[in-house]
Amino acid sequence: MLFALALTFASIAFAQHWHHGRPHLNQHAHRALMSNATEDSFPTPNTSCDYWLENINHQGLSPFHGNPSSYQVFRNVKDYGAVGDGVSDDTLAINSAISSGDRCSPFNCESSTTTPAVVYFPAGTYLVSSSIIVFYETQLIGNPNCLPILKPSLDFKSPPGRIGIIDGDSYDPSGLLGFSSTNTFYRQVRNFIIDMTSFPASRSIRGIHWPTGQATSLQNIVFQMSDAPGTQHEGIFMEEGSGGFMADLVFEGGLNGANWGNQQFTMRNLTFSNAVTAINQIWDWGWTYKSVAINNCSTGLNMSSADPATGQLTVGSVTLIDSSIENTPIGVATARNVNSLPPTAGSLIIENVDFNNVASPVSGVSTPSINEISSRFGAGRAYTPDGHTIDGALEHLIRPTSLLQSDGRFYERSKPQYSTEPLEMFYSVRSGGARGDGVTDDTAALQRVINLAASLHKIVFFDFGIYRVTRTLYVPPGSRIVGESYPVILSSGRFFANMNRPQPVIRIGIPGDKGSVEWSDMIVSTQGSQAGAILIEINIESPPDSPTGLWDVHTRIGGFTGSHLQQVDCPKTPNVATPPAAVNRRCIAAFMAMHITKPAAGIYLENVWLWTADHDLDDPSGQNTQITIYTGRGLLIESQNGPVWL
Repeated sequence: MLFALALTFASIAFAQHWHHGRPHLNQHAHRALMSNATEDSFPTPNTSCDYWLENINHQGLSPFHGNPSSYQVFRNVKDYGAVGDGVSDDTLAINSAISSGDRCSPFNCESSTTTPAVVYFPAGTYLVSSSIIVFYETQLIGNPNCLPILKPSLDFKSPPGRIGIIDGDSYDPSGLLGFSSTNTFYRQVRNFIIDMTSFPASRSIRGIHWPTGQATSLQNIVFQMSDAPGTQHEGIFMEEGSGGFMADLVFEGGLNGANWGNQQFTMRNLTFSNAVTAINQIWDWGWTYKSVAINNCSTGLNMSSADPATGQLTVGSVTLIDSSIENTPIGVATARNVNSLPPTAGSLIIENVDFNNVASPVSGVSTPSINEISSRFGAGRAYTPDGHTIDGALEHLIRPTSLLQSDGRFYERSKPQYSTEPLEMFYSVRSGGARGDGVTDDTAALQRVINLAASLHKIVFFDFGIYRVTRTLYVPPGSRIVGESYPVILSSGRFFANMNRPQPVIRIGIPGDKGSVEWSDMIVSTQGSQAGAILIEINIESPPDSPTGLWDVHTRIGGFTGSHLQQVDCPKTPNVATPPAAVNRRCIAAFMAMHITKPAAGIYLENVWLWTADHDLDDPSGQNTQITIYTGRGLLIESQNGPVWL
């Protein structure tokens, strides 16, 4: 029997979300905006600001840093002098928390896996007078129980080239970004309110500047902007990159709630109200929006952008599903027509979108009725032998019920942050005997911790480290695992080296296991020749209403310090044809990235990137030099019953 599969964004980001784990303020704000209700309509959020991540003993180790014994992975901004009283200027303290410790900074370093940082913001209001500069492999994390507020001072002004209250990638005077946007990986910002309402509406300001690549996310952020006539405020500005994922974002006011372009992105659970334009789509190759709620804006989604020099459309395609647009004159603005170029540009798919008090649901096209647009509408070129043009209602799609929530939308669940769990519910792997030094065999210690935590219903906390394993790690039903700044499980040795007898590095359940597993914020990798390594194997059978979930869990095969699969080991050979030349067997680094086996069911993957490195992230020359790594297979799904959400 065929399994049910929802594929919203192929090969890079696997997306969706859950309701019960969403932090309090965002949950209630989102619901209130969608229903025009007030916060008082919903239960009072938990008033405690206690959060386990703030209080747990931080033992993260970056073993390949130049000074591993002194390097701090976790940084609390208040330890660097931030006050958070809404009066003191906390800019210097916050940037010091990010930059300390010889880290990979813009313009001085292209990328690095040896300088990770979690920069934590306790509850408070943090006044800043210039941009917060994000370094490579940095997570900015606020307290989800009492969202910290970032506010610009009235004299907020960043030096030339810096953009936004949070600047994910600054410009130099020549117009070059500090990091190559398409190679900017492994970063997160989550759990903040960015309040620009006291900043003059007539002055331009942006909440976040985010030109970025894969394995990145923005989550649970509220952007508060002026809605006064002539406002120049923007929530997010993103002009390039190769993303990426965003979820659980609220935009209030502004000229543009979001003003962005990128090669591709998956986004869900975005709420916009009282903006001039909710979303201004600058350009893309392909974009998926799900669970977008737009209310009381002039334009919902503007995808009519064109190159001023050539007149060619710059937006490739947009898919909008399971969403609503109301009290907004123009729902979607498009410039596509029979003569527009390129021929496939401006492609639009709409499915299950409610339009209420919207005069023009899709401007620029002729459609018979609003009902046809709401149900299933398409404009673009069909992928058929004749490549004919589509412009209007599409054939009705029957969604498999196993993939749906009770409201008929595709199932979603946000990454759990365990915001209400007490500190005693977490079990550190380093406290349990694992070393994470990239040398010690941590197999036995990790298995003990995982087994014990599951039996006691506790949550496994992987302190940052490189955890070398020489046998399969088994993850039993009931396990909950969370990492600190993408700790790495690194397979090593002969057990994983035989491609004729492949072995999983991580095995989630064995055939016959029933229950659920939650796993977030980690990386699985291989060391040297591992031709038989299946990095992640999923066998567990989970119920559809409580699936096994992976969030921000990535595979990285080669291209980093400690992998023995870098530029010096596996250089590119552009002048050598393979075949007839033999493959360098030392660089056959994995059998398969992920295998969802026949008995597996109820599997949910969000923002999961399965990457075989094409370049060296820790290249000493700083050039992201290309390398040659071989992986036999990417993702194999054999689930017989499903559901599987990607």
